[in-house]
Amino acid sequence: MTGTADHAPTSAGSAPRALVVTVSNRAAAGVYEDTAGPVLVAGLREAGLEVDGPQVVRDGDPVGAALRAAVAAGYDVVVTTGGTGLNPHDATPEQTAPLLDRQVPGIAEALRATGLAKGVPTAVLSRGLAGTAGRTLVVNVAGSPGACRDAVGVLAAVLPHAVDQRRGGDHPRT
Repeated sequence: MTGTADHAPTSAGSAPRALVVTVSNRAAAGVYEDTAGPVLVAGLREAGLEVDGPQVVRDGDPVGAALRAAVAAGYDVVVTTGGTGLNPHDATPEQTAPLLDRQVPGIAEALRATGLAKGVPTAVLSRGLAGTAGRTLVVNVAGSPGACRDAVGVLAAVLPHAVDQRRGGDHPRT
């Protein structure tokens, strides 16, 4: 397992902490290398987050276990990649939904819309969710490097405000 989830919660002024979780039976079994998770890690780091991972897990229950551990460890953000499609093994949204206190559908909608706008019609097939679990924002991203690059563009623009809000911040007054 790459990355850890055993850090203390983040203080209000420190950089947001994120964990990237790659969901793939084949990558977890060593059949091929994870190419999507590292894209998220690099992009989120470039956006100013402290990032652990990618942690590679199999589809199904291991996803839920990784998410619960990340929430318990106090991560500000957890981004999963993979397991959001229509394959019978794809169950990331089903593992994510029970953990969420509140959904943030605008993030998932923006991820799908970005892919569609870039000429990827299958982006609308992603069943990925976004929402809060305690103070952690959880976002499901489709399992391709391209979807992860697109996701970084969407997330980099909203994560600073989202994390500030989860830490109790107020809306900026202009």
